[in-house]
This record gives sequence, C-alpha cells and structure tokens, in this order.
Amino acid sequence: MTINPDLISPCGLYCGVCAIYIAHRDNNQKFKERLVRLYQGDVPGKGTLPNSERLSAESIICRGCLSDERFMHCRQCAIRDCTQEKGYAGCHECDEFPCRHITHFPMAVGKKVILRAVPYRKAVGTEQWILDEEARYICPQCGNPVFRGATRCNRCKATLDLD
Repeated sequence: MTINPDLISPCGLYCGVCAIYIAHRDNNQKFKERLVRLYQGDVPGKGTLPNSERLSAESIICRGCLSDERFMHCRQCAIRDCTQEKGYAGCHECDEFPCRHITHFPMAVGKKVILRAVPYRKAVGTEQWILDEEARYICPQCGNPVFRGATRCNRCKATLDLD
C-alpha cells in the first residue's frame, strides 16, 4: 500500500475518507454544495464550522491537511498547529489527549471519530490505522466506498453508522 503523507492527519480524522477531500478529488459539485450546507450548520445536530459564513462550493478544496492546498478549516486548525508546535506527528503521541482542542471540536462526528481513532492509532500504529480507516468506510451492503460521517450509501441507499 502506498500512503500519501498529506492525508495523515494529526488529529485522527484520516483525510483519505474525508468528505471535503473526496468531493474535491472527484470534482463533485453537487456533493460540494451539500457540504457547504452541512458545515454552515444547516443540518441539525451536526455542528457548525467556525468562520464558515462565506463558505461556498468553490472553496471546498483540499488535498489533505498536511498538504499545501488545505480546506479553510484545516488551514485554521488548532489541533494541527498544536501537534506541529510540540513536534508530534499527531495527538496519539501526546500525553494530554484528549485536550481542550478535542473537547471543543466543533463538529459532532469529527469529535466522535477523533476520540475513537487517536487511541486506536496509538495502539496499532499509523499504517494499520490508515488501512483500518479505509476499510471502515465501505458500505457493508454493496461494498461502495463512502466518506466519514455518511449516514446512507449513495449507491444502494443502505442506512450507515460507521463512525
């Protein structure tokens, strides 16, 4: 397996299964428009990204949070900044986990996944964590790859709870 280092997020939200990354990679305009509504808080119970008032489908661009082309949230991410300041590859190396950056994370699914993924990455290592994150986000009914946070498969319409 070839691992893209730009996708190895410090926070535990592996970029390879991120909706923003996938929408940009696939140039899926309809998906980008749905993501704008989600991140602006139009989906009850999901949260709101800070500074997302001017978010548009055109700004749904990301090649991974460690790349030079990051989504607006990843550019302003306190978790990424914190791990870089401490010289850590990720939160899995920090004795303060979960810290205030995690407890105050603005998106409910993201926070849930971080709290699951970081201890798992610490236990199994980065490569296995990536393999398992990619395997987790596959529809169990039809085998279609899905994104983190998906509640329904876009191919077979099966209800999903993979996070």
